[in-house]
Amino acid sequence: MTAHQGETSGYEELAADPYTGEGRSTIRKAIAGSAIGNATEWYDYGVYAATTTYLTQAFFPGDLGGVGTMLGFAISFALRPLGGMVWGPIGDRVGRKAVLAITILLISLATALIGLLPTHAVAGIWAPILLIVLRVIQGFSTGGEYGGAATFMAEYAPDKKRGGLGSFLEFGTLAGLSAGTGIVLLMDLGLSDDQMQTWGWRIPFLLALPLGLVGLYLRSQLEDTPVFQEVAESTEFEAITDDVLNRSPLSRLGHAIASGAGELVRLCREYWQPLLVMGGMVIALNVANYTLLAYQPTYLKTTIGMSETTGSVVILIGQLVMMAMIPFFGAFSDRVGRKPMWWASLAGLFVFALPLYWLMGQGMGWAIVGFVVLGLLYLPQLSTISATFPAMFPTHVRYAGFALSYNLSTAAFGGTAPLVNEAVVDNGGWNLFPAAYMMGACVIGMVALAFLKETAGASLRGTEIPEQHADYSTLEEVDVTASR
Repeated sequence: MTAHQGETSGYEELAADPYTGEGRSTIRKAIAGSAIGNATEWYDYGVYAATTTYLTQAFFPGDLGGVGTMLGFAISFALRPLGGMVWGPIGDRVGRKAVLAITILLISLATALIGLLPTHAVAGIWAPILLIVLRVIQGFSTGGEYGGAATFMAEYAPDKKRGGLGSFLEFGTLAGLSAGTGIVLLMDLGLSDDQMQTWGWRIPFLLALPLGLVGLYLRSQLEDTPVFQEVAESTEFEAITDDVLNRSPLSRLGHAIASGAGELVRLCREYWQPLLVMGGMVIALNVANYTLLAYQPTYLKTTIGMSETTGSVVILIGQLVMMAMIPFFGAFSDRVGRKPMWWASLAGLFVFALPLYWLMGQGMGWAIVGFVVLGLLYLPQLSTISATFPAMFPTHVRYAGFALSYNLSTAAFGGTAPLVNEAVVDNGGWNLFPAAYMMGACVIGMVALAFLKETAGASLRGTEIPEQHADYSTLEEVDVTASR
């Protein structure tokens, strides 16, 4: 018997009713609180990607400066798995809300401090070292931020609307990237090259702090998810005893850290299959993601030869089109399922990546067309992340399972994608290599996708892996685990 079979009334009291004004308001606040944290995280990536030439001049002068800047981008991902290993078990013990409050504050502070760093001309080797340290802090914090935000959003969303509502997490991704790119573009247009190189590049980084404080406020107004509260208070959640639950928040945090290693071992032993499936899918997801959304500005400027302003315009147009379409893709996945969406995206990118990358080299207009089409082909994956991945694990290990698998794959293949692409293309390699790299990742993703269980409409409640009901259109009226 799962946790919610014996205590459904507790859940009904906690859950937000999407058919009432108060319930809809609570869900909207949960969605906004999750999305703005993701926007803060990706605002940093957007600003970093859009200011690579200025960062290279400020911190990595020399012939290999571009590679050094991309290393600064990639190094933040080295700490993401460790962040996931630390924050994930804490989120499954103490709650999603507490961890998300800490991580968004750390991310915004680390990003803002980059804007205050001395340059290589002033501090010598200490300048790039300090930049790397802040990128590491940002990566460690992100290791807990993204998995927690996706879990938080998925657990608050009604089962039959998880795809549509969950897509707003990635709307936050694109909003953060677009904001970062747009602000740098405005700075480029309003300031001279000398002003941008000396002080103008700093301002976009400093703006991350107020953005993070807004997210912190929104998250402080919410209770933890009803799904988590139900399981944490049940007698069947053996990993949390009454003694631990009755301790102070600080004591519970200490207990969570101490027990984290054992929980990770148990997670890998009992849930190795969803960990591997998700890891393979994330390889495809993030090679495409970081190639298109992080490396692309550099590719357009250094490889295709576009100016700073022209390259930023191309990226910004593509991101805005993706933002406009992502809620529709997410809602469509609630009707057709997650797997068909992923099959269409992976196959589409595999077939069209090479011709579209060639097209982008034919001029600004064609670059916009190519980038927009690639972005739309990628959206079926991006729009369903928070609906697909949290549903691969039961409640009591959902945060940790998501954070561990996602961050390991992201560190190995996602965050390194700009560095790999830059190293190959910049050293006389094939200019279309980013497309080929994306195609190879799609093959890995398709292999993993074959083992994914469809969970569209499935309940996330309880301590068993969610499964789609035979007729998930009536799922809200059915206790899906009653037949187990």
